[in-house]
Amino acid sequence: MRLRVSGQQTGNEYDLRSVMGDSMAEVGLPHADLLSCFAEVICAWDLGRIPGVRANILDTLGEKALADAAATVAAFNAYPRMADATGIPLENSKENATMEMRAELGIESLKYS
Repeated sequence: MRLRVSGQQTGNEYDLRSVMGDSMAEVGLPHADLLSCFAEVICAWDLGRIPGVRANILDTLGEKALADAAATVAAFNAYPRMADATGIPLENSKENATMEMRAELGIESLKYS
């Protein structure tokens, strides 16, 4: 929701389908495929691939970018886990405001059993 709302405020347009595809090459973010791969291996806890992807970011983008990428993944990974772990429900206003976006991304099919 935040990305879509920030886009409305700045006039930027985001194709949310880009986060569901196999390649981030056309989203306009430099090194998007590399950063997306980093987020995916961290969230999947793919211990065999994490060191290689981390080294690739370090070699390609530098130490500060690696720290920023790791902090971003950690933050976005933690927020929903905290909410899920504590049983915090999605507020009605947010549920209504994100209905179209959740349908577009197919998020409802990802609910935990």
